[in-house]
Amino acid sequence: MAKKTFESALERLEQITEELEDGELSLDSSLKKFDEGIKLAGYCGEQLTKAKAKVELLLEKDGKLEAIPFDGSDSGNQELSE
Repeated sequence: MAKKTFESALERLEQITEELEDGELSLDSSLKKFDEGIKLAGYCGEQLTKAKAKVELLLEKDGKLEAIPFDGSDSGNQELSE
């Protein structure tokens, strides 16, 4: 079995979403898919939290590590002084 990655989990979550939206599954199958989707969403959330923590640790300002909260907005033009 291949190692689960954020990308593979997200891809599978998208597949499950499409299958549930189609409405062709039985109630039992829908519940199983929903349960799998909840687990995948939790896994993805954990991976994003870990990535956020790593980004905050890597941000450096004035020779010291400074955690700058990540708000998810597009701040590509923001510069850090060195």
